[in-house]
Amino acid sequence: MSGVFVDTSALLALLVADDTNHQAAKSAFDSLSREQARLFTTSYVLVETYALLGRRHGRDAAQRFRNDFAPLLDVVWVGTELHEAGLDGCLGSPARSLSLVDAVSFAALRARGAHRAFAFDRHFATAGFELVR
Repeated sequence: MSGVFVDTSALLALLVADDTNHQAAKSAFDSLSREQARLFTTSYVLVETYALLGRRHGRDAAQRFRNDFAPLLDVVWVGTELHEAGLDGCLGSPARSLSLVDAVSFAALRARGAHRAFAFDRHFATAGFELVR
C-alpha cells in the first residue's frame, strides 16, 4: 500500500474540537486507524500545521500535536527536487489559490504513487486525488 497523505486541513479538523469538520475528521481517522493505513505528510505540512495551531490555539496545542500526533506520521522531508516540482505545479496552475504547500503535497503523493488524501481542501479532489473523509 502506498499510504494516505495527511493534509493540514485534516490535521486541524481532527485536533480542533470546534472546527466545522471535526466530527468528519474523527470518523475518517477512526476508519484509517482500523484499516491500519500508513499515514504520511510533508515537512511543509508540518510547518503549516505548527504555525496555524500555535497562532490560533497557542503553544500548548502545537506541543500536544508534536507529542501525541506527529509521531504517527511518516514525514517526507522536502528537498530541492520536491520543492521545485511543487513550485512548477503552483506557478503552472490555473487555480490562483493553489498554495506551494498544496502543490508540494501533490508532488509527494505522485512520487509515492499514492492516490488517497485525508484532507478537507478541495484542491486535492480537483487534482484528482480521492478524499478520505
